[in-house]
Amino acid sequence: MKNTLEFRKITKYFPGVKALDDFSFKVESGEVIAFLGENGAGKSTLLKILNGDYQPTSGAYLLNEKEMHFNNPKEAIDAGISVIYQERQILMDLDVAENIFLGRLPIKKSGLIDTKKLHLDAKAIIDEFGLSIDSRSKVKDLSIAHQQMVEIMKAYSRELKVIAFDEPTASLSDSEIVVLFKIIDKLKKENKIIIYVSHRMKEIDEIVDKVVVFKDGRFVDLVKKDEVTRQQLIKIMVGRDLGNIFSELQIDHKLGEVLLEVKNLSSDYIKDISFKVKKGEILGFAGLVGAGRTEVMRAIIGADTIKSGYIILEGKNAISKSPKEAMEKGIVLVPEDRKTQGILPNLSVGENISISLLKKLSNNLGFIDVKKEKEIVIENIDKFNIKTPYPEKKIAELSGGNQQKAIVARWLATNPKVLILDEPTKGIDVGAKSEFYRFICEIAKVGMSVILVSSELPEIIGLSHRILVMKSGEITGEILKEDATEDRILSLAMLDEGGYSNA
Repeated sequence: MKNTLEFRKITKYFPGVKALDDFSFKVESGEVIAFLGENGAGKSTLLKILNGDYQPTSGAYLLNEKEMHFNNPKEAIDAGISVIYQERQILMDLDVAENIFLGRLPIKKSGLIDTKKLHLDAKAIIDEFGLSIDSRSKVKDLSIAHQQMVEIMKAYSRELKVIAFDEPTASLSDSEIVVLFKIIDKLKKENKIIIYVSHRMKEIDEIVDKVVVFKDGRFVDLVKKDEVTRQQLIKIMVGRDLGNIFSELQIDHKLGEVLLEVKNLSSDYIKDISFKVKKGEILGFAGLVGAGRTEVMRAIIGADTIKSGYIILEGKNAISKSPKEAMEKGIVLVPEDRKTQGILPNLSVGENISISLLKKLSNNLGFIDVKKEKEIVIENIDKFNIKTPYPEKKIAELSGGNQQKAIVARWLATNPKVLILDEPTKGIDVGAKSEFYRFICEIAKVGMSVILVSSELPEIIGLSHRILVMKSGEITGEILKEDATEDRILSLAMLDEGGYSNA
């Protein structure tokens, strides 16, 4: 029996902005439906209405021709609808099995939890996903990728009619993505309605049957994937032809002298890391999930303890005991995990931008120059094209791409010498990516050093002057821009043994 999901004239107002405007479409099970649109186009808002997080201002949605109304996500789950958000919704202090079966733990006749059955059932799902994790492991001890897989397994274990995936592969390795796609295909054959939100066009090409295109909170079109090209989809989505994004970028400017040098750096995970970055250079770090790229960056800014080695900035010792100390020396990091390490969700957009400048904005008595603060905030909102109705809006209510712009604005407002970007375009649409790429090139051109960590190979190749490849906490090779190909990078990222080489 086919399941159907229909949205009828859904409208959603927030103070100062219309997030959805008379949005209507209908889909059936047995197909994977992609939601495609720029950040802020309304995709996440519609999912949150479907999930009971938000209530529509007007309009209705129907599951199998029956009008639904949920006050919270639990009611949605009970009705057979689950949304797996990009930001994880798991309980870190519980173990894997407890998270998978949260709210449905098996109970013995005595009323106690049947832990044996709990872990056997969890192990069966873990094995089906082909993961090497223990059902008794605390979720907080898992990698970000495995935490995301726990979230997906939790939804998979339920009897659902509708499953929506919001950027599910952002933290996953290639092998984990293959497993996820097999699971989605299985759910599709079981007549589930699969909604898939992703900005990775390669995934849209590979797994999606139909695409619902969003723009500025409105429904644009529902198209069959095999009837449109990738470029046509992008043009429908952003309203313009982006062409080849990377061919339009200018990174052939002259590089300056060495600004940052890392020598024989080691921590609990990374081993003997050495490299140099010149003024105006964009240095790319490539590697598979777990290669140690993020750990290198955390060690550089003092977030992780260094066991040995040196960090030298402009000829001076730059080893820092905290990110605050690193910032004061001129090194800042835009972290990979926006939700837990980037935004301050309870603060406004403006406060998230200005928080790094409070010391500079304060007088001797500790009072903040509010007028100057407001000027800086408005200047950065305009400069980065952050889509917010007003600076006082909570940052948690913005799209992921606009949150990321605010984080970058925060750190660049400190006028750093070295900007480290860890997966800066994760979960960001192609239109916003092109803005980011141009800005990265612009700041490099005026002499700032940029270290770019990215799992998207076209991004690394298109932006970097040089690329360092890592595996298992070590650098396995260096590739110059003119020699960079995806094959060369992957061969170094998958080396059986360590060993620095020029590919």
